[in-house]
Amino acid sequence: MIVHAIKADVDVDRARRAAEPSRRIVLTKASTIKPRPVRWLWLERVAAGVLSLLAGREGLGKSTVAYTVLADITRGRLQGIYYGQPRDALVAATEDSWEFTIVPRLMAADADLARVHRVDVQTADLADGGLSLPRDLRGLETAADDVGAVVLLLDPLLSRLDAGLDSHKDAEVRRALEPLGAFADRTGISVIGIIHVNKSGNTDPLSTLMGSRAFAAVARSVLFVAADPDNEEVRLLGVPKTNLGRPNLPTLAFSIEEAKVADSPEGPVLTGRLVWQGESGRTVREAIEAATLASGDKTATSEAIDWLRDYLAAHDGTVDSAAVKREGSKAGHSTSALQRARQRLHLVKTTSGFPRRSFWSQSSHQQGRHTTEMNEMNGTTESQSSQSCQSLQSFKAREDETNVDNRI
Repeated sequence: MIVHAIKADVDVDRARRAAEPSRRIVLTKASTIKPRPVRWLWLERVAAGVLSLLAGREGLGKSTVAYTVLADITRGRLQGIYYGQPRDALVAATEDSWEFTIVPRLMAADADLARVHRVDVQTADLADGGLSLPRDLRGLETAADDVGAVVLLLDPLLSRLDAGLDSHKDAEVRRALEPLGAFADRTGISVIGIIHVNKSGNTDPLSTLMGSRAFAAVARSVLFVAADPDNEEVRLLGVPKTNLGRPNLPTLAFSIEEAKVADSPEGPVLTGRLVWQGESGRTVREAIEAATLASGDKTATSEAIDWLRDYLAAHDGTVDSAAVKREGSKAGHSTSALQRARQRLHLVKTTSGFPRRSFWSQSSHQQGRHTTEMNEMNGTTESQSSQSCQSLQSFKAREDETNVDNRI
């Protein structure tokens, strides 16, 4: 039985190989391959004939960056091999409306709209559909050649991959991206794929890309948009990965201003226009780390404020700072978070006695407001409130010496 099974397997393998087109291994000596310099669509940032990614969180302006680059290509303004030579661009977009979003963005960036081509797919029954990769690469190559396009924007990249592929599996992502890379190399077209990022909290830009790690691995360069932690109106564009250029490219800063690009019977057409602000001293990784730290500090401080406010209320508005730190630590609050909470609550820090002890207390205005609120809640009489204030004053009078210190 075993012999028959082995023979059957061999027969199946022979039949499969016979059905395949003839395949043979070809060897090429490296000495016969001439080295060539990299050709840059966008100098040192996006190479010609390769797949690049443009990543970033929602709402930071990565699409605005992409359409600004395309606009510059159509006018011959982009620093690179086509500088001074206006060229055509292809766009396969699914998330944004051409009428409401894409065309207005291109207009704001002063694009030659006649050189920007929307990519759609028409099936045999004349139904319209979206581009599917790698399935439509052959037709895409023909269409690009017809108009002389030098760049293809996939907005976003994940929506252009074949629906049957799992974007979280390396092998399946490579099945789509490697043919796409070969298409770029064969045609000389720069392929730019916009990709979103996840909310993992990772500070490594490449590790935040949505889907499989194969996206970052196959792409020859990854551009990344991050918020400037020092200025909420400014965005940063860096290149955390480049296989073809120098690794220490300066980060570019930009802002987005509102622009009216047309008037229509329905009203004015408004969009965002990118304004370059020069170079930034931060890398995008440093910006992400600073933003993550600031977000964590903000949450920790907010929670410490709530706890400290309740602790003060339970101790008549004046507390021993050592006790605050001890009890706050038990409740999960760090000393630094409690210090920031003290500052945010504008508490007065006093020291007295021997050995010296420090106290945190509300100002007289805060105490009066708190007392009034508590009286209203508990129905306390004005006389009782007065007695409470006198008791607090007596507590302070018993201290030997008071030194107000508003430092941390």
